[in-house]
Amino acid sequence: MLVVDDEPVLRRSLARILMARGFSVTTADDGLVALEQVAVSAPDVMLVDMMMPHVTGLDVLQQVKARWPAIEVIMMTAFADVDAAVRAVKAGAYDFMTKPFASNDAVVISVQKAAEHKQLLERATRLEERLLSRERFGEMIGTSRRMQSVYRLIEGVASATSTVLILGESGTGKELVARAIHQNSSRVANAFVPVNCAAIPRELVESELFGHVRGAFTGAQSARAGLFEAANGGTIFLDEVGDLPLAAQVKLLRTLQEGEVKRVGSDEVRTVDVRVVAATNVDLKSKIEQGEFRRDLFYRLNVIAIQLPPLRQREDDVVVLTHHFLQKLALRMGRDPKRIGADALHMLKSYAWPGNVRELEHAIEHAFVLCQGDTISASDLPFAHDELDVLERADGEPASGVVGWPGDLHRLPYADAKRQAMALFDEMYVRESIRRSNGNLSEAARKAGLDRSNFRRIVRKFRAD
Repeated sequence: MLVVDDEPVLRRSLARILMARGFSVTTADDGLVALEQVAVSAPDVMLVDMMMPHVTGLDVLQQVKARWPAIEVIMMTAFADVDAAVRAVKAGAYDFMTKPFASNDAVVISVQKAAEHKQLLERATRLEERLLSRERFGEMIGTSRRMQSVYRLIEGVASATSTVLILGESGTGKELVARAIHQNSSRVANAFVPVNCAAIPRELVESELFGHVRGAFTGAQSARAGLFEAANGGTIFLDEVGDLPLAAQVKLLRTLQEGEVKRVGSDEVRTVDVRVVAATNVDLKSKIEQGEFRRDLFYRLNVIAIQLPPLRQREDDVVVLTHHFLQKLALRMGRDPKRIGADALHMLKSYAWPGNVRELEHAIEHAFVLCQGDTISASDLPFAHDELDVLERADGEPASGVVGWPGDLHRLPYADAKRQAMALFDEMYVRESIRRSNGNLSEAARKAGLDRSNFRRIVRKFRAD
């Protein structure tokens, strides 16, 4: 703390009050002395009088904020001047107090809040710096061993020309991996073209990927280059490649093998130099068995595979990502950063995250917007009420709609009957465990011999069903 006031009695009184509350306090009797002291040893918080000789308090505030913006400054004045308060706040003052003070506690509380605000910003800055030092591939964030393995794979394949197949659940960041591969490759100066294969109407897929000539089909009033030509010299990212129709798969296979494309309605062969990175969240081998995906195309795409772990297997990364999203939201919305409460953090780490990182980001934004204070609690999270519902239903009827046991299961094929019987077992076991533990999920998990997060995962699985 640095107390700056030209009144000796008030200056000493404020110093004693703050020192009694545990602050380390120095004082200055005018603005010039204060600025000299700040230059030598910057304080966390300054308490500055508005009206002083030589250099006014407002001048001190403006110079401090210009040179040391992290210092929090509380302004004091003996006059209830609204205009002065507005000028001080606009210049960056944390608070504005009128003398005589309402009480000593009012001064201490204002100083404590300013100090806490500075500590929060510093912690956020350190965390952001730590995140940036580990964001080795664009916007991907993760310090877990699983993500470090992914980073090493990206480093290894980026400089190659081989086709890469990225596997992972929806929301795990497959496009971020593809962009990282491109950005760390020799093709970085050329185009990165992302394509969501599932979003293109089936009748237009070939035209979108390979282009068309005028009159090739109804509505083709002019020739148009396809996305492979647009990506020439760069990288094309085929997301949800498993949704491509078989006819388009045949043409894609030829492009991968020969580096050639033919526009729809044309016999002209065009050569392209494009690196293909594909991704899917479905089991392509199952699609092959069902005749929905070409086996030869699968092997051509699956030269190098990168498996992205779901967020439920990256519990440590949940914390890092949470703080990152909080900082990102604060900057985007122009608000002070919010803290995450211990109860909310515990719930975030225990949640199964079926939507992975994308769902986490949306959950944090939901909580950030609805949180009334500066600390997000568990009740601010969008799935908080789901957990209460789970506890309330522990004494109720099964909610998953499972076929009754055992009379109806014989009517089903063996595989379906077995799956439903296992689902019924999970639900009945969990409900009874929660009931016998009086609604305490941690105690129920302990008695079941399961990790709490795994126990919750089973609970949420039968809720999803």
